[in-house]
Amino acid sequence: MGTEPIFLKDLLAVLAEIAAPGLAESWDNVGLMVGDPHLEISGVLVALDASDEIFTEAQKHGCNVVLTHHPLIFKPLPAVRTDQVTGRLLARALTEGIAVVSCHTNLDKVSGGVNDALAAGFKLRDCRVLAGEPEGEIGFGRVGKLPAPLAFAEFIEMLSGVLGLEAVRVAGTPPKTLSRVAVCGGSGSELAAAAMAAGAQVFVTGEVKHSTAKWAEDAGFCIVDAGHFSTERLVVPSLVAALARAGAAKGWTLKKIRATGIEASPFRYYFRK
Repeated sequence: MGTEPIFLKDLLAVLAEIAAPGLAESWDNVGLMVGDPHLEISGVLVALDASDEIFTEAQKHGCNVVLTHHPLIFKPLPAVRTDQVTGRLLARALTEGIAVVSCHTNLDKVSGGVNDALAAGFKLRDCRVLAGEPEGEIGFGRVGKLPAPLAFAEFIEMLSGVLGLEAVRVAGTPPKTLSRVAVCGGSGSELAAAAMAAGAQVFVTGEVKHSTAKWAEDAGFCIVDAGHFSTERLVVPSLVAALARAGAAKGWTLKKIRATGIEASPFRYYFRK
């Protein structure tokens, strides 16, 4: 205790306690994407996605493990083509000794994961799972109460500040004031009806489908599409903090557990003049 090296298998064990791999959806791919479980860890960089820029950032800060939310290998690869994005990233990780680990839908569903981080960003109280086991703490989405009622314009101002947005898309009928909000980080279009049924006055998520937006319009419900990246970004510092707490409890001497400082949404806004 206190001086022993920390290995990748130790990190995987801690991550299994934070977000059990068995919680992941059957179509998902989580856990170790690239690397040797016996690799001695020099540092961990946490981000939403693996990329050349993230790998470079990790190396700059002396981190040989990149922990992402979205899996680097999502679907089975018929070939490792280094002239294509995934193959190139895999080749770089292997060549330069960068291990890649991912926590995806297991981190979405778990208590303290993506959706709780988003709910906490809005200071929602008395939260419950939007879609999951009845009366449980595991599942997609959260619904809870704001600390105090807000006018819709005030809510959008608060949301934009928390998520770092310059614009959002709104479908349906915005309430004049609201106190009960449902959220789902990432892509939660299919939970819109569940949000309305749970008594939410607004549902905040990303990647809202046209058909869902039309449904909200017809149902008199309000959906705010704040984007996939922005509704998940709050989990990065949250996961860093969870790892630091778990490491401290185990006596880890590993000091380099850090959040990316460069990651941004791949989308840009262009405004009509």
